[in-house]
Amino acid sequence: MAWPVDCTLGQDCFIEDYVDQDPEPGRQRDFACGYNARDGHKGTDIALLDFDAIAEGVAVTAAAPGLVLRTRDEMPDDRLMRGVTDQTACGNAVLVEHADGWRTLYCHLRLGSVAVAPGDIVRPGDRLGSIGLSGRTNHPHLHLQVSRDGALVDPFRPGAALGTCGTAGDTLWQNPPGYVRTGLFTARFSNRVPGFDEVRAGTAPIDVADPMQPLVVYAIAQEAQTGDRLTLSGEGPEGRIFFHSLVLDAPQRSQLQAYGRKAPDGGWPPGDYLGRAMLTRDGQVIAHRFAHVTVTP
Repeated sequence: MAWPVDCTLGQDCFIEDYVDQDPEPGRQRDFACGYNARDGHKGTDIALLDFDAIAEGVAVTAAAPGLVLRTRDEMPDDRLMRGVTDQTACGNAVLVEHADGWRTLYCHLRLGSVAVAPGDIVRPGDRLGSIGLSGRTNHPHLHLQVSRDGALVDPFRPGAALGTCGTAGDTLWQNPPGYVRTGLFTARFSNRVPGFDEVRAGTAPIDVADPMQPLVVYAIAQEAQTGDRLTLSGEGPEGRIFFHSLVLDAPQRSQLQAYGRKAPDGGWPPGDYLGRAMLTRDGQVIAHRFAHVTVTP
C-alpha cells in the first residue's frame, strides 16, 4: 500500500492509533504490543496537528489500485458528532475493492470533498477526498481500515492472527512508516491539576467550565524516553491563554503532566476552548492529542 495522506509523518501528521490487538474489553494493544491503540479500534488513524488544515484540504489518496464500490458525502464536519450513529460512525467515506478479496475503507472525509464515484477505477495516489471531521471523531484524521474476504487485517502485521502482537515482520506498506512505542494516552481539560486517581476514576475531565474556574490541560504520556519534549497549551476565543513546554528527564512507564491558568479578572470569555498536548523527539512529532471545553456565560 502507498501512503494515503498528503502529509509528512513527524511534521504535520502522525499515526495516532493502530488496530487493537487485545481482545479483552477495556484493554488495548497495538501490533508491536505497545499501547498506541484504542479499545476495539479496527483501523490505522493518521491524524493532523491542526484544525486549520481541514479548510486547506489535506488530500486522502488511494493506497492501492482498485474499484470504488461505495461513497458517502453528506455528513457535516462536526466535532460534537451530533446525529452520528453506529451506522454512520465512519462519516463521509470511500470504499475501494482491490484484487483477491482485499478492500480499503477511508473514513472521516470532509463534507463535499469526495472526488470519486462508485464504479470509478483508481490508482495509487489518486485523490479520493480530504481529511475532515465527519462521523464519530472530534479531531481531524483519516481512519484507514483494511480487510480481506470480510476479515479485518492489520496492515502492519498482515500475516499474524488478530489478537496477537509482537515483531512486525512483513507489512502491506510499500515504504513502512517507522513505529514509535511512545504515545499520549489522553489529554483533557480540567479545572484543577488532577492526580492519577482522579484521571482513572473519570472525575478529572470537564467539558463545560464556569468563567471563574481555572483552565488546565493534562496529559498522560506512556513509554516516553529521557529527552522527549512535552508541550501543553490552550487557546480560546481571544487567542492563546497558556503555553508550557518541558523536557522529560526522568520519564516513567506512565507519566501525568498538567499546566494551566487561573481565570483572569472578570472571568474567561465564553466560547469554545482548544487544548493541545504534543510529544516531540529530536524535533519530530511522535504523539499529539486535542482537548476541548466550553466556557459558559
